[in-house]
Amino acid sequence: MARNTVQPQLMTGDVVPVLWLCGPPGVGKTAVGWEIYSELIRSGVQTGYVDVDQLGMCYPEPAGDPGRHRMKTRNLNSVIAGYRAAGARCVVVSGVVDARQGVHRDELTQVALTVCRLRADEEQLAQRFVGRQGHDGGLAQALQEAANLDAGAVAEVCVDTSGLTVADVARQVHDRVNGWPWLSDLQGPLSAAEPVHGDSVADDPGAGVDPDGRVLWLCGATGVGKSTIGFQVYLKVLGAGLTAAYIDLSQIGFCGPTPADHRLKAHNLAALWRTYRDAGAQALVLVGPAEDESALAVYGGALPASAVTVCRLHAGRDTLTSRIMLRGQGRGSWPEPGDPLVGKPTAHLLSVAGQAAQEAEALERAAIGCRIDTDGYTIAEITDMVVARTGWPGQLPARHA
Repeated sequence: MARNTVQPQLMTGDVVPVLWLCGPPGVGKTAVGWEIYSELIRSGVQTGYVDVDQLGMCYPEPAGDPGRHRMKTRNLNSVIAGYRAAGARCVVVSGVVDARQGVHRDELTQVALTVCRLRADEEQLAQRFVGRQGHDGGLAQALQEAANLDAGAVAEVCVDTSGLTVADVARQVHDRVNGWPWLSDLQGPLSAAEPVHGDSVADDPGAGVDPDGRVLWLCGATGVGKSTIGFQVYLKVLGAGLTAAYIDLSQIGFCGPTPADHRLKAHNLAALWRTYRDAGAQALVLVGPAEDESALAVYGGALPASAVTVCRLHAGRDTLTSRIMLRGQGRGSWPEPGDPLVGKPTAHLLSVAGQAAQEAEALERAAIGCRIDTDGYTIAEITDMVVARTGWPGQLPARHA
């Protein structure tokens, strides 16, 4: 593979430099993207990160958008707008692109985009894919996608990751994408940014049209199982014949080193839900923390036309500790991009568990939402309890093509 480099034009004002790492499943897009994002925030550059695959969790997919690539790019544009308003000077994106058409650049506004494709030799890609999945189901499709990407021209620069560590690949990307804003001219104090309000999405197409529909929000303390249970509920909704979407609030709020607040996540939530409603979604399963009624109000302001049901998962100290220790060992239900617990030492995980127990106690006092006790129950049992206790999503008619 020939060495190639690009020197993207650094933009100023309202235009945000965006680096999109693409490639076949298993090549390491998320790991490398997170490494670059972490490097930037350690350097003091206010930076956003998003895994674009998190921006298209809406099924069945629209007939005219196979792979939901246009949907994902439209949502990405909204998330970048939120990060821009929160002061981000650049955004790192990881995720798949259409091997035939590349990025739907017509969906992106106020963005200076550089696409970097990651590849690997077939043998190594297969090894990584199976290692991540734990089985070879879908491997043939992943290898075919890799071949299609190798044959296409979807990126300005390509980095061969064969035989390299994540840190090595990040350095290769750094070298090949010369002039991207990990340089010192984008470091230092940030200028004051306009605040992001949960009920304002003025930068987004269709702003002012409040999405309606049914929303189930699963909240609770760190480690209680919000994402695990939420996704199982989502699968049940799809199984009932509904067009439905799934959003994890943590995945649309990566912006640092100044952390994202509820207003930024609410801004991005409203924009994504609008896109999903336009695609025919009737129901949304939402997961993420809410510490009190004021936090709920921020998100409620972003979704004023939607019927929102809040369900609070609860667990005691021992259960929370056990679940957090499993996540630290990489044995959680799914490999969450940017999971802050994976690989952390035992002492740190125990500290997080103690804080989670305090969160759970505070949520008990606040008594928000419909409470579901998860101690001693399996994932399937908790999922059934959530559906039974909330009556969600109710008697919505199935949509037919």
